[in-house]
Amino acid sequence: LSVEEQFYFVWPGLLLLAAWLRPGKRTAILVIGLTGAVSFAVCAWLTTVSQPWAFYFSPLRAWEFAAGGLATMAPAKFWRDRPRLSAAQSWLGLALIAGAYLMVSEDSPFPGVIALVPVAGTVLVLLSGTGASRSAAQNLPISVLSLSPMQWLGKLSYSLYLWHWPVIVYATIMVPDLSWPGRLACAALTLALSIFTYHWIENPIRRNSWLMAGAARALVPAVMLTGAGVVVAYGNARFAEHNLSPEQRVIASSAAQSSTVRATNAGCVLDLETIKPNPCVFGAKDAEHSVVLFGDSHADHWSTPLIEAASKNNYRVVTYLKSSCRASRVTTWNSRLKRDYTECDQWREQSIRDIIALQPSLVVISEFSIGNMMRESPDKLKHANWSEEWRSGLRWTLGAFSQAGIRVAVIRDVPFNSSYADKCVARALWRGQTPAACDTQRVMAANDDIAKEERDIVRGIPNATYLDMTNRFCDQTTCHVFIDGMLAFRDRHHLATPFAATLEPPIERALFSKVAAEM
Repeated sequence: LSVEEQFYFVWPGLLLLAAWLRPGKRTAILVIGLTGAVSFAVCAWLTTVSQPWAFYFSPLRAWEFAAGGLATMAPAKFWRDRPRLSAAQSWLGLALIAGAYLMVSEDSPFPGVIALVPVAGTVLVLLSGTGASRSAAQNLPISVLSLSPMQWLGKLSYSLYLWHWPVIVYATIMVPDLSWPGRLACAALTLALSIFTYHWIENPIRRNSWLMAGAARALVPAVMLTGAGVVVAYGNARFAEHNLSPEQRVIASSAAQSSTVRATNAGCVLDLETIKPNPCVFGAKDAEHSVVLFGDSHADHWSTPLIEAASKNNYRVVTYLKSSCRASRVTTWNSRLKRDYTECDQWREQSIRDIIALQPSLVVISEFSIGNMMRESPDKLKHANWSEEWRSGLRWTLGAFSQAGIRVAVIRDVPFNSSYADKCVARALWRGQTPAACDTQRVMAANDDIAKEERDIVRGIPNATYLDMTNRFCDQTTCHVFIDGMLAFRDRHHLATPFAATLEPPIERALFSKVAAEM
């Protein structure tokens, strides 16, 4: 919303400046087109580098507004004289909009090039409706969009846009697992609020005779509303800051620091498509001994305490980490790629060769062994981590290091919680509950059966050690997300870095004292 509101001020000023420099429609088209082209190019590039900046930084979304601005300047006569083209264009536009709904997922790099699909579809529909026939026989999409109920909904669209998000946010705070009836109730409430504000706030302001008397006057409420929004936002932030309970302050602090994982922040966790290993070194590069951290994001979240423990013992840490790629030699199904994760297989093989050539004192492995390795084909095992395929894959990886004379340590996977820890604890405190409301039964979270299989495999490999710190998270019946006054997890199954740092002492005792004693 802030992006849109800023352009309500930026675009008029930009066009006024262009008109002052050189009056005429061509100047406006040139300014809008050039602004849009530059904005899109930078947005497409930055989406691949830093998606949040591309999404939230206002100038990088200017191209979407520029597309709409250029559409308003198109000659209506062109489409009025070409009804067949107009009809085909409207169908194509709707197809692109529908296609965008199917193409864009939570894992899509949005905005960027993929955002062209819904923007282009919307522009095509708008242009098709410019001077086009409303006859269903000639242009069915435009005739449907021209019906009174559709136009009524269109008039409410901005109010719907403003209201839908706060309604959803507060509903999910009150009821985290919102059912379909609950979602429909949210939609009905959004519609009711939109109707009210349209008739009692939007229209009275829009039709106010005093405001319509001059453009300068019209700026007064706009500036006042913008200023009021800033004051309210700042005031709410200050109010929240001074009214947080001690526990809520801890949650806020832990949440802010939870993603500051050493290896992640250094850019050492490879993305899905990268095949070539890119090891990172922490500590003195000329240290006599080295420790390798090898695996997926469940190895990565141990990097902070491991690097700290290693530095105390004059070791350097070399990381071989790749997103969603387990150290065990097993081909997994990747839900984002929608296929077997072959890039992981290639990266793993090369990484193991490189690690053996490095001859470290110790290789530390941890992986998302609790997560199931879903396969799309029904004739393949759905839970590879329960199968011999997973067991043999783990044996192969451990055996490769052991046969090369390298010690290897496997850290047991962390519990898989029933909810996102940070969000759940925040909601619990908001409702006056304790963080214990977010705990999960051990039988559901810890998956002790998998751990037993993993432990047995490790014990059967020479020079292999198994480190189990589950008792730091779980008692006999329950696994906790809030431990010793801090968040233990940043989501459902990744450690929050401040809590992970507290596990440095047991890691040092279990790994480095044993390595030193046997060297």
